[in-house]
Amino acid sequence: RLGLERADTAEKALTVIVDLLEKYGQGGNCMESHMAFTYHNSFLIADRKEAWVLETSGKHWAAEKVEGGVRNISNQLSITTKIDREHPELREYAKSKGWWDGEKEFDFAATYSYVNTARMTTSRGRYCEGYKLLNKHKGSITSEIMMEILRDKESGINMEGGFMTTGSMVSVLPQQPHLPCIHFFTGTPDPAR
Repeated sequence: RLGLERADTAEKALTVIVDLLEKYGQGGNCMESHMAFTYHNSFLIADRKEAWVLETSGKHWAAEKVEGGVRNISNQLSITTKIDREHPELREYAKSKGWWDGEKEFDFAATYSYVNTARMTTSRGRYCEGYKLLNKHKGSITSEIMMEILRDKESGINMEGGFMTTGSMVSVLPQQPHLPCIHFFTGTPDPAR
């Protein structure tokens, strides 16, 4: 929200977020119950001209400029070796922890996550299923198709049970500046409604 308030481009919003992250860190409970549950955050940031994926691990972060195709995020790191911006100590911190030897190509997701990144797009899970649904419609995604994808319960994208999807947003951002941007938000926690 602060990125939206303080920036007029996607890259400037990225800068706002990482500056706040480096100054204040992240944290807080992700559930309303008394059970303590926290995780690191990922962001899709877009304007009319460009889009970025920002993924975090504590105060460290990596950002990838989206050059084409489709991208999704879902509670795991997905930025691998294409890193366009990064925390200035990202690689040195990984070396100091013994996660990266400094010799082989740096892979953010492989270095900073517990998930086997080679299986992310092939194993069944929210990230993989979202990736499949987006690729199925690549080149012809409309706001209606995006809403269908966000309503999909079989894939786990629209979660129910112990963890529930709390809302969804679909934005139409025409590249022509004279056309208005349109934003759709769910009015209830369940996007299927």
